Amino acid sequence: MDLRLRERVYVVTGASGGLGRAIAAALTGEGARVVVSGRDQSRIDAAAAAIGADSAIGVVADNADPAAATRLVDAAISRWGRLDGVAVSVGGPPAGAATSVTDQQWRESFESVFVGAVRTARVVAEHLGQDGSILFVLSSSVRQPIAGLAISNGLRPGLAMVAKTLADELGPRGIRVNAVLPGKIETDRIVYLDGRADDPAAARAAAEGAVPLRRYGQPDELGRAAAFLLSPAASYVSGVMLPVDGGAIRAL
Repeated sequence: MDLRLRERVYVVTGASGGLGRAIAAALTGEGARVVVSGRDQSRIDAAAAAIGADSAIGVVADNADPAAATRLVDAAISRWGRLDGVAVSVGGPPAGAATSVTDQQWRESFESVFVGAVRTARVVAEHLGQDGSILFVLSSSVRQPIAGLAISNGLRPGLAMVAKTLADELGPRGIRVNAVLPGKIETDRIVYLDGRADDPAAARAAAEGAVPLRRYGQPDELGRAAAFLLSPAASYVSGVMLPVDGGAIRAL
């Protein structure tokens, strides 16, 4: 199937590694061009270089910075003269139980994970026309809490409702808004979380045993699902929260 992504332009935040980088690779693999962002200069330069100068430019930006979204939009329009959508991905907030997470951790995470994501979507939406697309990279914690990730459990469901609200508000302009809900995808973040257990290997084995497909997903598997939702091939798909979790979420 042709996703009709050739020469379309997208911003992908949090793309120096993990899921954001996988989404950028999937988009450019289908002919799109991307502005990739991350907080570390060397890592975002490496991500852009791996994709190629004809298809990607890297911009150092932190979603918590109020000026970041405008810089990313300006970079896309300056380089390619258009903008067709955004994949809003942010690094996972600090791990911890609700009884141990500090007020400061909540505040900092709210600014980067929640406010930064909403701001980015809002700023990008101002520049999108018919067939524009916004995608939030959230978590399976939208549907069910994940032990030890209280901040994610608190913020991701709220972002999902913002995504649904934006789908209502932007739909009349022909702009679609969706989200992916990754489960256990084998990124540095998941390796780190497994590593916090007393027996990391046993923790991973138990986690894989709880997934119907009996394995962790790979970043490119999430990337392909995200590229489809961002693409014109998904032209009548909006307001969807798509789990990419190997069947781990049992609820409808």
